[in-house]
Amino acid sequence: LGRKKSCVLSSGLCSVSCLLQLSRDFLALAAGRVLAGLGTSLLFSAFESWYVHEHLERHDFPAEWIPDTFTRVALWNSGLAVAAGLVAELVAEGLVLGPVAPFLVAVPFLVLSGIFAGKNWDENYGKNRSCGKACGEGLRGLASDPRALLLGLVQALVESILLIFAFLWTPVLEPHGIPLGLAFSGFTAASAAGSALFRRSVSGRLRLQPL
Repeated sequence: LGRKKSCVLSSGLCSVSCLLQLSRDFLALAAGRVLAGLGTSLLFSAFESWYVHEHLERHDFPAEWIPDTFTRVALWNSGLAVAAGLVAELVAEGLVLGPVAPFLVAVPFLVLSGIFAGKNWDENYGKNRSCGKACGEGLRGLASDPRALLLGLVQALVESILLIFAFLWTPVLEPHGIPLGLAFSGFTAASAAGSALFRRSVSGRLRLQPL
């Protein structure tokens, strides 16, 4: 499909998912969740892949710059997430649609990002391989290096914990009247603080090394 097209597709899928939140039909809401899952998967893969290819292949920038770029991206993501939580709380409390309002506010930003990528980015592609061949190479790589298998297992467990938390934190806090947007901003601020402390620990005077 191409990485640029995948990024545009991600914006479109997430936009449709947000609009489906207006429906009272269960199947429409379930379809919205499926589309959100597809869009989010592309969000966490296509954009990064597009950038790395442009950085290394098209512009021939030093590979050493990539970690610094991702550090800056993580910092901005955290700041924007805190702001998004505050805005979501304001529109959820101030607009008639209540909890659905933040989804609708997100749609213009998603559409604009898709239009921007579609008009300004160059297309690039990965290696043209069949799915079976690519998966086979991945499995052989895991089997040949136990450390890669262990890393994948740890990552899967961490993601599982995060997803369980994502499902449970809202029903746990809602009965207590805690503003969910403010709680989300607090979580993301704590995550940003943890990331900053980790970076300082491994690169500052302490020079701690991850196990």
